[in-house]
Amino acid sequence: PAVASYAGGVTAVEIPADLHAALAGLARSQGVTMFMVLQAAVAVLLSRLGAGDDIVLGTPVAGRTDDALDDLVGFFVNTLVLRTDLSGDPTFAQVLGRVREVGLAAFEHQDVPFERLVEELSPARSMARHPLFQVVLALHNNAEPVLDLPGLRIDPLTPGTRSAKLDLNVQLTERFDQDGAPAGLTGGIVYAAELFDASTVDMIVAGLLRVLRTVVADPDRHAGRIDLLDDAQRNRLLDRGRGPTRDVPPATVPELFGGQARRTPAAVAVVQGQEQLTYDELDRRANRFAHLLADCGVGLDDLVALVLPRSIDLVVAVLGAMKAGAAYVPVDPGYPAERIDRLLTGLKPAMVVDDRRTVTRTGEYPDTAPAVGPLPEHAAYVIFTSGSTGAPKGVVVSHRGIADLVAAQVDHLGIDGGSRVAQVFSPSFDASVWELCGALLTGATLVLGPPDSPYEVLTDEAAGITHATVTPSALAALPADTVRVPTLVVAGEACPAELVAARSPGRRMINAYGPTETTVCAT
Repeated sequence: PAVASYAGGVTAVEIPADLHAALAGLARSQGVTMFMVLQAAVAVLLSRLGAGDDIVLGTPVAGRTDDALDDLVGFFVNTLVLRTDLSGDPTFAQVLGRVREVGLAAFEHQDVPFERLVEELSPARSMARHPLFQVVLALHNNAEPVLDLPGLRIDPLTPGTRSAKLDLNVQLTERFDQDGAPAGLTGGIVYAAELFDASTVDMIVAGLLRVLRTVVADPDRHAGRIDLLDDAQRNRLLDRGRGPTRDVPPATVPELFGGQARRTPAAVAVVQGQEQLTYDELDRRANRFAHLLADCGVGLDDLVALVLPRSIDLVVAVLGAMKAGAAYVPVDPGYPAERIDRLLTGLKPAMVVDDRRTVTRTGEYPDTAPAVGPLPEHAAYVIFTSGSTGAPKGVVVSHRGIADLVAAQVDHLGIDGGSRVAQVFSPSFDASVWELCGALLTGATLVLGPPDSPYEVLTDEAAGITHATVTPSALAALPADTVRVPTLVVAGEACPAELVAARSPGRRMINAYGPTETTVCAT
């Protein structure tokens, strides 16, 4: 089927003579053609704009490789598909080498009809797009024909662009002066107006020129380090992305929790079933555990692995480890023993706590805070995350972002001293830090679910949960009429729109996201 046409627009491209000459010199030094330089530059541009590292471009070829066609009038143009591999963050010179290899192989087979290629590959077809590529690059470098007709003056008339067959169609023509020296490249980008604003294509043109100037000055620049923005654009984006600033002095978890314990000593800090501790009781128990750790030689920036189930004792151990200046490493005891051994072997913590009695038998230690505590720069905790590789790796997070995190929770979630915050996530997931800090650093009550069925607190009216954070899949598994939490946060996975539509009426529902490195939440 034919490809649908879009309403089209065109943006001019002007590459000045000095840059044209520099590009010609780069092509000679690298043993490639001007077209290959432009192809590599366009591929890098698209990659830097977010198109990935496998860039596919189309380009027209004359289709007149047979001498027998020289005197034959007709249209023999074919289309080649050129694939540029940008994996591994190569230098631009290396990209040129890859482009040369693929390009020469493609031109050796330029007689294969494009329709035959599509038939053999049999891609999923759509009237909305070209079957194999969405961007074309064409370089016109043949001498322009001159019509000499007696008694007539001939001037070219270029019609306006009314339609676009592709997302982007980059058309460039080389110009030369009377001595054959480069005089610049001119042309334009025809774009689908339903996909792009004119200002966006202007930005693409500016980005292409920036790529070209960068690579002629430094062909060994890695593709991933080629900057598309000028200073004004960068500052504008940074200002827009920075958002409103909040004057929150950095503070450590022990400082924030200690201050809260002094303000509301009798308030209930943590509850699990029939067991509960006030802020004063929790503070004193955490202090005693901190002194135990110090007595064992644990100090600033040491790692303390906590292989404990969801419990009040785990909360005590978390606070105690940070009060001692150490970073705690939560390890879910439900993990397979082999994984726990592998994590601990690679981690080499100063101490491993895997028995709750170690936390509770601290009666001989003082219940006052240790004399020396961590600074905001010191590590607070280590969370193991697989990221995009699938291999667990530890992310060390300092105290510095905690005060901002808590301020944002107060602002956006409305947590205060009357709130009851559910703790349902595995302690090995950084959302548990979100739950703990959101409750214990604001004067709220942290309500722990049972070790083996934490989500029970969300459906237990007696628990009185006001704030809960769950994954969308866990929320979907809970009967809708049993969850009466007024402020609900979904995180950890993409949240389907239909789930929001079903579960948001009658409550505040927030979709939160953030890599572990940003202190749990970014937006």
